[in-house]
Order: sequence, then C-alpha cells, then structure tokens
Amino acid sequence: MAYGIWLGLLRLGWILPLPWPDQLILHGPLMVGGFVGTLIGLERAIGTARRWAYFAPVCTVAGVLVLVFGPATSAGPLLMTAGSVLVVLLFLHLLRQQFSMSTFALLAGATSWCAGNLGWMGGAGIYRVVFWWIAFVVLTIGGERLELNRVRRPSPRIRAAFGGAAAVTIAGVVAIALEVGAGKDLLGAGLIGTAAWLLMFDVARRTVRQPGLTRYIATCLLAGYVWLAVAGLLLFTSGATTPGVKYDAVLHSIFVGFVVSMIFGHAPIVLPAVLHRALPYRRIVYLPLVVLHVSVAMRLAGDLVEDLGRFRAWGGLCNAAAIGLFLATTAESLAFRS
Repeated sequence: MAYGIWLGLLRLGWILPLPWPDQLILHGPLMVGGFVGTLIGLERAIGTARRWAYFAPVCTVAGVLVLVFGPATSAGPLLMTAGSVLVVLLFLHLLRQQFSMSTFALLAGATSWCAGNLGWMGGAGIYRVVFWWIAFVVLTIGGERLELNRVRRPSPRIRAAFGGAAAVTIAGVVAIALEVGAGKDLLGAGLIGTAAWLLMFDVARRTVRQPGLTRYIATCLLAGYVWLAVAGLLLFTSGATTPGVKYDAVLHSIFVGFVVSMIFGHAPIVLPAVLHRALPYRRIVYLPLVVLHVSVAMRLAGDLVEDLGRFRAWGGLCNAAAIGLFLATTAESLAFRS
C-alpha cells in the first residue's frame, strides 16, 4: 500500500525518489489488487474458515512483491489474477451454500476483478481495465452491505432495486469494454443507482443516530456513498473514460472517497476479528476521516476547476496524509488498549 501511495504522489508531480522509473503505471494495480483485493480476500478467508481460501491473499501479496521487487515479467499480473480467480471460486462455493442476491453480487464483483486482471495480464492498458475494477469494489461493497442488511428484512422490491442498479453497473462496464458509446451513461446510472440505494436503505441511515463507535462507522459509510454518487454524476455528465482530469476525478471519487471511507468504517469490525483484540473507540478516529473527505474535495476541485489546478496535487498529498493518520491513530488506539 505504501509504495502504491508513493507512486500516486509521483504521478501528481511531487518530487520523490523513484527506484524504478518504469513502475509509475503500477499505482492502480497495487492499490486495487494489492491492497483492496488482499483485504477482501483475507476478510472472506477468515469468515469462511476454509484453508484453501487463504491462498487468495497469499497470491495477491506475492504478486505485489514480484511487481515491486521482481523483474518486469508477467509473473506479477499472473499472481494477482490467480488471487482473483480463487476469490471467484470462494464466492461460487458460498453461492452453492446459500443462494442470495448479496452473494451473487459478491460473485459478480469478484468476477469483474478477475476480468480486469485478465485484460491487464493480456497487455491491455490500465485505463481499459480500470472500469472492471470499479465494478469489483462497487459490487463487493454493495453486496456486503446488502448481506448485513438482512437484519432489516428488506422487501423483494428493495432487493430488486439493488439488483437493478448492480445489473446496470455491469452492463455499463461491459459496454465500455466493447467501446459502446452508451457505456459511460450506463455505468454512471448504475453508480448513482447503487449510491441512492445505499443512502436510502442501508442500516447506516439508522445507526448514525446512535452514539460512539456505531455513529462513527455509519458516518464513514454514508460519506462514502455520497462520493460514489458524485462519481456516477461525473461519468454521466462528462463521459470521462480516458485519461485526463475528469477521469482522475471519477477514479478518485470511487477509489479514495468511497473505498477508503469504507475501509475506515469497517476497520473497527474487521481488525478485532483478525487481531483477536478489541479496538477501543476514541473521538480522535474522526480526524483522519475529516482529512480524507476534505482532501478528496480538494482533489476534485483541482480536477474540475481550471483556476484551482494546484489543489489536485495538494489534495492527493492530503489523501496520503489521511491514510497515514488513520494507521497512526489505529496503532495508537491498540497501544492505548494494551
């Protein structure tokens, strides 16, 4: 993760050491597959308690090591792809055990990740496969939230609304891959629909009224959903599917504003399961969250307003600072607990 962030700062123009100049292109794969993919694979392996499932995060971590420290071969993308294939197999196993829309969405997300990785391994440019990775994170997070919302017993109509938004998202990604002009509009509509569903029906809408850690988690989730809607609106209005400032705004609304906010919110749930120790709630946890969302707004201002172009680099630097603050406050909370 740290090296992926480092590469991102270099891409924004910050003057930092770069041991291997040809690795700038690895920022996206390291952050999506190496970081997010490993987290999701590890979380699911722990949840299913299947030994073979742990090979998925092992493969993605090995892929990161090869990409960063190994020779420039296909071994890194191959290992990343192998990890995504194992996650697909894991969700197929879960789908056979319990056929539900949430598990199907998780499977569709993992399959999208795998499809993007196969394209990347085959030599396609990152800008061509990144929309498959967008479907991966959106469908995975959406499926997890639908799964957790079972306690509210959503009606068939509400579940169908989620399924419709997910289907439009997938259709948009497929259309973009096939270079169909309507792809950007479909994907934008799918992202807006998914965000609207989450904002209207996710349990976070109720739990945000509760105190302490519960409110913090809900705040992280709801703020992330807003950025997902922003990304959908940008796609729908700008059609930014090729590299440029609007494309940067779309990608980082999703991968930073939406995904990182989800990680901040899920960490107090996932970390205790991984570390087998409680993570105490302290109000300082809001500091990195505030820095994160202010920095995303700065970055988008720099992308979308010509006179504020310098905000793009500063927003990216503050994105990195927010993640660093999150890691520091989490480590401090664990130390405080002990």
